[in-house]
This record gives sequence, structure tokens and C-alpha cells, in this order.
Amino acid sequence: MEHTSGVGVLDKAVLVLDAVQAGAHSLAALTEATGLSRATAHRLAVALEVHLFLAREGDGRWKPGPRLAAAGTDSLLDRAAPVLARLRDVTGESAQLYRRQGDQRLCVAAADLGSGLRDTVPVGALLPMSAGSAAQVLLAFTGGEPPTGAPFTERTLAEVRRRGWAHSVGERESGVASVSAPVFGPDGRLIGAVSVSGPLERLTRQPGRLHAAAVLTAAKELS
Repeated sequence: MEHTSGVGVLDKAVLVLDAVQAGAHSLAALTEATGLSRATAHRLAVALEVHLFLAREGDGRWKPGPRLAAAGTDSLLDRAAPVLARLRDVTGESAQLYRRQGDQRLCVAAADLGSGLRDTVPVGALLPMSAGSAAQVLLAFTGGEPPTGAPFTERTLAEVRRRGWAHSVGERESGVASVSAPVFGPDGRLIGAVSVSGPLERLTRQPGRLHAAAVLTAAKELS
């Protein structure tokens, strides 16, 4: 390592960060790039994931996390704020952008209503992949399967792929509904899910009829 701080564990963590940003996404590649033992590389990568400096794709490969993205290394997040704000204003509901992180989904950007009855998901919140329309999208477009106990099925995910969007009613939280659509990267791979969520009394039991078109427009802007 060219620059050292004298704090060994910090220097090793920076080695891991540098390796991931340089393209070492698997544990084997991390071990080779850093010269650390497999156990040490894994332990540091997991710790960096906990603090949101790293994240994992659905297949377990490492990538820069939302804290690095927020520092300006992620063009998706640079574009997200105005798109989510427009989506919030058009639908009258809170809007979010999620990425998959292992067996959970992470809210990496949000635009909430300022007042009144609303569903608020703070940036940095980790939610399960077993409920909600965003979870359906993140699974459907990466070939994932419904987790044990999920209220949706393989048939649901197939329908999400066919239709291009997902909706949920009371899955993540009683009285809350949502609509989500996939966001794709330049290579056509899924990189996130954009959503609107709000009280069931406004979104009704068929929220897709109200907001699918607006959510799809936002997803296209972000893709």
C-alpha cells in the first residue's frame, strides 16, 4: 500500500475498498488484489457493508455502497433526487429508490410528502425481500425466488416480468400500498427499483391502476 496511516485495520479496510472500486467483486478476487487472507478480506468487507461503504449484488458480489455513491461516485443517485421529487408531486405519494443488498433491500434515495398521512421510508433503511412491490421487482428481474413466508409466488414474479411493474397491498405494513418498476443500467442489468408508497385508503387495493404509468416513466428516466 502506497500510503499508510499507522492504523493497521484502517489501512486494510482501505485496501478492500480500493480493490472493489478497481473491479475485485468476488471474495477470491479481493483476496488476490489485497494480499489479505480470505478470512480477513471477508471480515473487513462485511464490516464495510454494515457501514454502507460496500454493498452486495443479488449473486453476492461486492460493489461500492450507498455512502460512496452519496459522495458522488454514482450517477444514478445524482439523477434520483429530481426524478423522485417529480414522481412524488405527480402521484401525491412518497417516492423511493431501492437497491438490493444481499437478502434485504436498501433505500438509497427518497422524496417524502412534507405533511399529512403518508408512508415515510428513510434513506438507509433496510427492508426485507419478503414483502412489498420493490422486493418483487428486485427478485423478478434478477431471477430470484420468493423467500420463505413471502405473500407472493413465482407466478406473481412472472407476472411482474411480463407487465413491467409490481404492486403490493399491505405486504410490508398493514394499511400501506405501493407500486414499483425496475431501473436498468447501460448493460441492461437491473440496478434498482423505483417506488411510490402511501396509505391504502388513497392508493386503493389496485394501486397500479393509479400510479403504474407514473412509476414506469420515472424508472425509464433513471434507467
